[in-house]
Amino acid sequence: MTKSEKSAFSHSLTVGQLLVRGRLDSCSVVGATFGRPLECNENRSNVLDVLGGKHMSKNTFLKGAFILGISGILVKIVGAFFRIPLANIIGSEGVGYYQVAYPIYTFLLSFSAAGFPTAISKLVSEKRARGNIRGGHKVFQVSLGILAIIGIVSFLFLSLGAKFLVNNFIKSPSSYFSMLALAPALLFIPIMAAYRGYFQGLQNMVPTAVSQVTEQIARVIVGLALATFLLSHGTEYAAAGASFGATAGAIAGLTIIFLIYVNNKNSIVSEFQPIEQYRVESVERITKDLLRIAIPITVGAAVLPLINMIDTMIVLRRLQEAIGFSYEEANSLFGQLTGMAITLVQLPPVLTTALAMSIVPVIAASKVRDDTVSIEKDVKSAFRVTLLIGLPSFVGLAVLSTPIMAMLFPKEPPSAGRVLLYLSFATLSLALVQTLTGILQGIGKPEIPVRNLLIGALTKLVVTYILTGIPFLNIKGAAIGTVMAYAVAAALDLVAVKRNTGVKFGFVQFVLKPVVSVSIMGGAVYLIYRFMFPITGNTVSTILSIVAGGVIYGLMLFITGTILEEDFLILPGGNKLVGFLRRFNLMKQ
Repeated sequence: MTKSEKSAFSHSLTVGQLLVRGRLDSCSVVGATFGRPLECNENRSNVLDVLGGKHMSKNTFLKGAFILGISGILVKIVGAFFRIPLANIIGSEGVGYYQVAYPIYTFLLSFSAAGFPTAISKLVSEKRARGNIRGGHKVFQVSLGILAIIGIVSFLFLSLGAKFLVNNFIKSPSSYFSMLALAPALLFIPIMAAYRGYFQGLQNMVPTAVSQVTEQIARVIVGLALATFLLSHGTEYAAAGASFGATAGAIAGLTIIFLIYVNNKNSIVSEFQPIEQYRVESVERITKDLLRIAIPITVGAAVLPLINMIDTMIVLRRLQEAIGFSYEEANSLFGQLTGMAITLVQLPPVLTTALAMSIVPVIAASKVRDDTVSIEKDVKSAFRVTLLIGLPSFVGLAVLSTPIMAMLFPKEPPSAGRVLLYLSFATLSLALVQTLTGILQGIGKPEIPVRNLLIGALTKLVVTYILTGIPFLNIKGAAIGTVMAYAVAAALDLVAVKRNTGVKFGFVQFVLKPVVSVSIMGGAVYLIYRFMFPITGNTVSTILSIVAGGVIYGLMLFITGTILEEDFLILPGGNKLVGFLRRFNLMKQ
């Protein structure tokens, strides 16, 4: 938090404390402070609109998403320097061992790192909107204790039960060491999740962003170093070394966000209002409030890891029993899907993940104030940005699926590109699921995306079981199952958002213009690659096609009027950028 941010943060809280304590008798003083005249006969909720940040948090979630999005991009770029060289070091077989251990790990992690940060963020944001700063901090303290206990239980379960799980449940004995290496991370990530949720509730996304980048850098350095060092001892040991990178990253991420908290603790504590101004909530009450929000989200987050565990067993067994692949061949195909193709598909939605994380506290605060205008505006903004990110990502990955896989994983057969082609369809629907889930959580309907995701996951199981047993599809059947899961969940979430918010999305602005832009981009990318390949080879032609596609898509957004002036004004220096674009007649209001 910069010095100016601390000053603004402290100033807004101080005015809120004075009002709550009864030491600020004139409503006009509040209005003057925030640049808005308030009549003294206005009700308390209108005053809280100002104190809660209604007028200060314009486009807050998009600015927060911008911060998290930048960190997310850095995380994914750094992660690419992990997954891509790792796959080339230990091969798809080693990646298979690495990936097989992850569904159980992520399933256990979902109990702490999924629902609780959102619950903490929402409760802290709501209490701040009402001026109860101390109450928000107590939510953080209670959640910290709960998450520490969950972390210890999860660690003991995975470390003590790893042997049984890999031998009897997953049927992949060689993944035992990878699973064991992941277990210690379960001690540290839950505690880190509490700090992240608290800062997000303060609508300060910087600590989360810094800890994410730090976590990933440590994960990459330690994971690759250990994988390389242990490769001579066997592929399964190298995969375990790579897995231990997650533990090293968790320790580094927790350390940095704890230091940020300690550095800002005095300024946070100094803003506490006298405790007598608010009823002191018991630990039991806070725990119930946390669980009320966290449990539905956690269940939803646990659905896919649970399904993935079952999916792993189904895929490996179907490839062997129904088609006749050996264990090594089936594991290698599984590595192509989960360790390579999915890694690329999950890269674009990192920005929509940031949107989803940022939009929850902002919409929650608007919901407290019953500010339907702000809710509608934020929902539309989030949905538009999601489409503008998801559509070109899907088309680009589909058109260049084989060239991209050949460029990044040259040791893998050309068939690996077909896996990415099938899976690329999930990019758009995954992005929509993330954003729409954040919207539904923000308006207090967390159970809806849980239900929809469960329906999608069940669809995935059925589709995967049937299609994976078809010889010419094999592992691509599992990719189609994943696509169907997110498509079903996204469609159901969209219906729920429209029904619960009353928001209407214009067909021309939200669908037609983006589709026209991305279609022209896709055609251009295909032609550029086909023209350049005989001259420059795969790697250069692929990179040139991606760069050209980005430029063409950007120009089409301006030409078709898909992107508007308001989309740039939320960015730092947006006014200058708008002025520059107007000079070339590219900017439309």
